[in-house]
Amino acid sequence: MGIVVYPLATKNGNKIRVKYNGILSKDDTEQIYLHAGLGYQNWDYVTDIAMEHNQEGWIADIRVEDYDNRLNFCFKDSAEHWDNNHGENWSYKIFK
Repeated sequence: MGIVVYPLATKNGNKIRVKYNGILSKDDTEQIYLHAGLGYQNWDYVTDIAMEHNQEGWIADIRVEDYDNRLNFCFKDSAEHWDNNHGENWSYKIFK
């Protein structure tokens, strides 16, 4: 599975980039969205970001504004097919 997030460590207010080459990108889909929210137990501030497609795959940038928290995310395509890591989603720690 091709999920890359960088930089590997980020602080509040920084922008991170998410690259996706997962199961949805193997279909001839017209659009993939990064579905993201903040929180440890619940997802707050949930948003869908249209990803850009290039030769590396699908890419989206997101600014993390809530320190000492966790960015949770998964992916969906324009046909509402989801890639959520078998229900586990992906998670990224944001530092103070």
